[in-house]
Amino acid sequence: MQFYLETEELNLLADVLLEQDLQKYGELLNKVMSRDLRFDADEFLQAADLLADKKSRLTDEIARQTNVALKGQLLQKLVLVERVLDKVNECCVMF
Repeated sequence: MQFYLETEELNLLADVLLEQDLQKYGELLNKVMSRDLRFDADEFLQAADLLADKKSRLTDEIARQTNVALKGQLLQKLVLVERVLDKVNECCVMF
């Protein structure tokens, strides 16, 4: 199974991991930062959970946002989160 992320997608995953407890997710963050995407099943599940949470928070923020320009930026980020989440979920199914 080949797991591949574009640079923009890797950066997003790193940003999501940086928002978390580094003691719990530090090893996964190190893999992402070194572009070593040979995750085990648990790491894929962790990434999927974090991305799903990020998607939920972004969706809520978009719903509350009144600034059209900021809302557009958030929508672009949401599309990126969904794309990465889809790729991670595909890998979760393969395990």
